[in-house]
Amino acid sequence: MLADLIDHTLLKPEATAADVQALIDEAEELGTYSVCVSPSMLPLVLPDDLKLAVVAGFPSGKHHSSIKAAEAALAVAQGADEVDMVIDVGAAVAGEYEAVADDIAQVRAAVPDAVLKVIIESAALSDEAIVAVCEAAVAQGADFVKTSTGFHPAGGASVHAVELMARTVAGRAGVKASGGIRDRATAEAMVAAGATRLGVSNSRAVLA
Repeated sequence: MLADLIDHTLLKPEATAADVQALIDEAEELGTYSVCVSPSMLPLVLPDDLKLAVVAGFPSGKHHSSIKAAEAALAVAQGADEVDMVIDVGAAVAGEYEAVADDIAQVRAAVPDAVLKVIIESAALSDEAIVAVCEAAVAQGADFVKTSTGFHPAGGASVHAVELMARTVAGRAGVKASGGIRDRATAEAMVAAGATRLGVSNSRAVLA
């Protein structure tokens, strides 16, 4: 089922506690895999069958690695099962892949038992950079590479990026397509391209 792949997401800055509770209720109704929220909304009470994902270094990625790591560790201590971290996209653009790898490694070390997804902002990167960053993520023990925050002006997920990311990780990690997935056809295209998880804010429309 498509719902089993969805992280039902609410990351708007203006989101309230009531909005997050509505998200949880809707996720339970729709049968999504998880909810994905901002770290300040924790702790939360969720049904046993619903996972909790939280972002770190979001949305710019321009945080010190130690801050991302601390944010991730606090989120896990407050109940998060999964952490979606944003890399320093500028470092990737500049070809500073060792810096990207170190950034990922610090967060991985801080949350060794959580599922770690690495957001690369694929729309802002060249194909060469996408490949290099995905390789760095796998080398540092990431569980997923993820296309986008959904907040970058360059855009969100694309079939091309998902195909390239899936080909690069080659089953060593999952691929999460996120950003701009607003209907079932788009979601199914991302899955066909190799996505194993989907970040969706309007899950009801996608599952209609």
